[in-house]
Amino acid sequence: MTLSKNQIKFLRGRCHDLKPVIMLGQKGITEPLLEELEIALTHHELIKIKLGVDDRDMRKQLIDELCERAQAENIQVIGKMLSIFRRNSEKPLIELPKG
Repeated sequence: MTLSKNQIKFLRGRCHDLKPVIMLGQKGITEPLLEELEIALTHHELIKIKLGVDDRDMRKQLIDELCERAQAENIQVIGKMLSIFRRNSEKPLIELPKG
């Protein structure tokens, strides 16, 4: 799914008040973390993830891998906070603006 700039801007506004629901620690991406991520994205569509990695390049790799494995869109990264979105195909929760 590709989001338009307008839709990303809308989602960034919604991210502001969200609290992180997933904490990614030093162990990196594990199967239990991916299971929790799947549940969170299915239930909320738009979530924040706190990244506990100090190295900037390593964080970028983790973000890319997380988004790819979760089939989610990277909405924004601010410091160690990542916001991602994946549409719930069965019961959409967030009404996105048109293109």
